[in-house]
Amino acid sequence: MPRKTINDIQVKTGIEKIICLTAYTAPIARLLDKHVDILLVGDSLGMVLYEYENTLPVTLDQMIEHTKAVMKSTSDACVIMDLPFGTYEESKEQAFSSALRSIKETNCAGIKLEGGSLIEDTVKHITQRGIPVMGHIGLQPQSIILDGGYKIKGRDKFEWKKYIDDSIALENAGAFAIVLEGMVEPLANEITNSIKIPTIGIGASAKCDGQILVTEDMLGLTNISPKFVKEYTNLRLPIEKAIKEYVSDVKSEKFPTNKHTYQMKPTIVKKEK
Repeated sequence: MPRKTINDIQVKTGIEKIICLTAYTAPIARLLDKHVDILLVGDSLGMVLYEYENTLPVTLDQMIEHTKAVMKSTSDACVIMDLPFGTYEESKEQAFSSALRSIKETNCAGIKLEGGSLIEDTVKHITQRGIPVMGHIGLQPQSIILDGGYKIKGRDKFEWKKYIDDSIALENAGAFAIVLEGMVEPLANEITNSIKIPTIGIGASAKCDGQILVTEDMLGLTNISPKFVKEYTNLRLPIEKAIKEYVSDVKSEKFPTNKHTYQMKPTIVKKEK
């Protein structure tokens, strides 16, 4: 089967839920590929893989290399890449340059930007030049300094108009979907009902057209998980068990065995005539 396209994602809107997860490495991406619609190579990799305090230090070079790995190890999912902080805010020309490089070097299906009405012209500039854009509004991790932390949006209803207007602006600019992160459920529902393009929720609402989680969070591989994460399993336990067994086997010389080592070919002795 050919890889899922942006159009394949959009036709599911209001009909079938869109399944999304993050992927930063080939082994994880390979496992997820046949089960999801979208694999997002998110700048959250900075915190998950590199132990950065937030996503701000992540570079475009890092994003491109991880996206290459995800693309090479998958054949089914639609792969979207985050543009990291500092690679699109200066101007729409800078944004297009970053987006163009990302697409040309990785062959992914599109890029994701954080922001609403303020980046409407930027999104339009990119989409009009043939690069699909996924929007991202609500809690924006790249705005952590401006916001003073990770704050849930929409608790006061006077905020709602801003985020609804943001979603409409992104739709009008040509975004093919919008991530709604960290906002109260009724606001997420209102936005989903206000636009025709799909909404992808994370800490938003089950009524969104799709959902996304950080894969390592839902597998129990991270130390801290937000309230909106459901831990479907805890892989730390079997991994630690396997490591302890390995340590024990090495110390007791139970590993490696003949099964795991290489032997010389048997010597053939020729008989004298």
